[in-house]
Amino acid sequence: MADQKKSETTKQPSGPRMGPGGRAGLVEKPKNFWGTTARLFGYMRNRLIGIIAVLVLAIASTVFQIRTPKILGEATTEIFKGVMKGQAEQKAGMSVGTYPVDFDKIKQIILIVLVLYLGSALFSFLQQFIMTRISQNTVYQLRKDLKYKMKTVPIKYYDTHSNGDIMSRAINDMDNIASTLQQSLTQMVTSAVMFVGTIWMMLTISWKLTLIALVTIPLGLIVVGIVAPKSQRFFAAQQKALGLLNNQVEETYGGQVIIKSFNREDDEVRDFEGQNQAFYNAAWKAQFVSGIIMPLMIFLNNIGYVFVAIMGGIEVANGAITLGNVQAFLQYMQQFSQPISQLANLANTIQSTIASAERIFAVLDEQDMQDEPSGVPAVANDPNKLVMDHVQFGYTPDMLLLKDYNLQVKPGQMVAIVGPTGAGKTTIINLLERFYDISGGSIRLNGTDTRDMKREAVRSHFAMVLQDTWLFTGTIWDNLKYGREDATDDEVLAAAKAAHVDNFVRQLPDGYNTILNEEASNISQGQRQLLTIARA
Repeated sequence: MADQKKSETTKQPSGPRMGPGGRAGLVEKPKNFWGTTARLFGYMRNRLIGIIAVLVLAIASTVFQIRTPKILGEATTEIFKGVMKGQAEQKAGMSVGTYPVDFDKIKQIILIVLVLYLGSALFSFLQQFIMTRISQNTVYQLRKDLKYKMKTVPIKYYDTHSNGDIMSRAINDMDNIASTLQQSLTQMVTSAVMFVGTIWMMLTISWKLTLIALVTIPLGLIVVGIVAPKSQRFFAAQQKALGLLNNQVEETYGGQVIIKSFNREDDEVRDFEGQNQAFYNAAWKAQFVSGIIMPLMIFLNNIGYVFVAIMGGIEVANGAITLGNVQAFLQYMQQFSQPISQLANLANTIQSTIASAERIFAVLDEQDMQDEPSGVPAVANDPNKLVMDHVQFGYTPDMLLLKDYNLQVKPGQMVAIVGPTGAGKTTIINLLERFYDISGGSIRLNGTDTRDMKREAVRSHFAMVLQDTWLFTGTIWDNLKYGREDATDDEVLAAAKAAHVDNFVRQLPDGYNTILNEEASNISQGQRQLLTIARA
C-alpha cells in the first residue's frame, strides 16, 4: 500500500520528468494583488520609524537633485548675457578684450550646485543603509515564519510538493522579495517625488513647454497598462518553472551512483534538456514582455524632447524665455522621463515580487497538522502496549486502503510487519507515528488513543531506522544524540557499542568528532546504517 500511495499522490509541480508540455506554463496570476502587497508590508509594521526616516531622506535627496538644473541654468544665462553683451559692444565699434561675464556669480552658482550634489549623495547613502537593514530584517522574519510553517504542515504537503519547488520558494522567492524591498521601494518614492517636483519646476519655467512634455504621460500609462498584467503572469510562470528545474538538478546530482549504474546518463540529459527548455520558454516570455516597456518609453520621451527643443528655441528667439531656462527645461525633460521609465520598469519588478510573495504566503496559509480529540475513551489497565482497533485509512478520502485493520502488541513483544510490496507496511508506520491520522477506528498506546496525545508525545515512544539513511552535516557524536539531546555520554557510548558503531568510529582519525560531510559520503553506506541504528 505504500507503493499504492505513491501512485495516487500528485506532485505540484509534478517532479523532474515533466517536459515542456507539462503544467509549468499554466500558472495563474496572483489572485489578490493588493491583499498580498498589504500582507507583505505588514511585516515592516514594527519598523515604521525607520521607514519614515527613509522616506524623508529619499525626498530630501530628490529635492536637492531637482533644484540643481534651474541653478545651473542661471550660470548658462550669465554666460550667454556676457557673450551677447560683448558681441553687441563689438558691433558698436567698441574695443572688447574679454566678454563681460560675471565669473564671480558663476563661481557661487557652481559652489551651490556642489553642495546640493554632495547633500543629495549623503542623503541617498543614509536612506539606502537604513532600507537595507529594514528589508533584510523583514525577509529574515519571513524566512523564520516559513521555516516554522514547514515544521507544522502535514507530511501530506511534502508528498504533494517537490523538493525543488519548496526550495525555490524558500530561496529564490525570498531573494526576489529582499531585492525589491531594498531597492524598488525607495526608488518608487524618489521617482514619484522626482516626477512631481520636476513638473513643478517645469511649470515655473514655461507652461507651454510643460504641456508639450506632459503629452507623453498618457501614452506611457497606456503602454504600462497593456504590458504589466501580461508580464505578471509570465513572471509567475518563470518562478514555477525554476522550481521544477531545481528539483530536476537536485535529483540528478543526488542520484549519480544510481544513474551511472543503470547507464541512464543520456536519459537524464534528455530529461534535463526538456525541463531546461520549459524554463527557457517561461523565462524568455517574461523577460521579453517586460523588456519592451523601456524601449517604448524611451521612444515616446525622445519624441517629446525633440518638440520641446524646437519650441524652446522659438521662445528664446522671441525673448519669451532665457537660454539658461531652456537648458534647465531640457534637463528637467530628462529627469521628467527618468521617473516615468523607472516606474514603468518597477511595475515589472513589483509584479514578479508579488508573484513570489503569493507563493510564500500560499505555504504560510497551508492548514497545520490538527490535534482534534478522538472521543474514544481510554482503556484502563490495558494489557496491550499498542492496539490498532478496526482502523480505516486512505491517503485520499474516496479510496480507503485499510478498511478494518487490527493489531495488538503486548509489552516486550517483538512484532515483524512483513508482506509484499504495496501490502501497507509503510502505511502502518505512518499511522503509528501520526504522520497521518486515521479515518476510522482507533490506535491506542498504553490504553490512550494517540489522537488524544500530542504528536511529540506519540513519537517519543518510537525510534525509526529507515532504509534510506539520513545524517546531517556535523560530528558523529552530534548525529548520535540527535534523537535524545539530553542523553549522557555513557548512554551514547552504550548505544554506539550495541550497534557496533564504536569499533569503526575509533579507527577514524578524529573518532567521534569526525565531521560528516554532505550526505555523509565520507563513510560507507553500511556505516551510515549502523549510525542510524545507534541513534534510534
